[in-house]
Amino acid sequence: MLKLELETAPADYRFPTTNQSRHCFTRYVEYHRCISAKGEGAPECDKFAKYYRSLCPAEWVDRWNEQRENGTFPGPL
Repeated sequence: MLKLELETAPADYRFPTTNQSRHCFTRYVEYHRCISAKGEGAPECDKFAKYYRSLCPAEWVDRWNEQRENGTFPGPL
């Protein structure tokens, strides 16, 4: 059984407000850019996965994953 340990993403000067929606989206995009460049399971991408998983609601991630699969994701991957 895989044990997943969630950690809070570190403070990021690009997102100074308490609304972390943009921070969540950016970390999600950074993770998928990283795995596109380095390959699935690349250890250097793990930090981005931890960050977006701690910031983003699961419903958003599910919707974005579906959009990526359908080719309709609104972000720059």
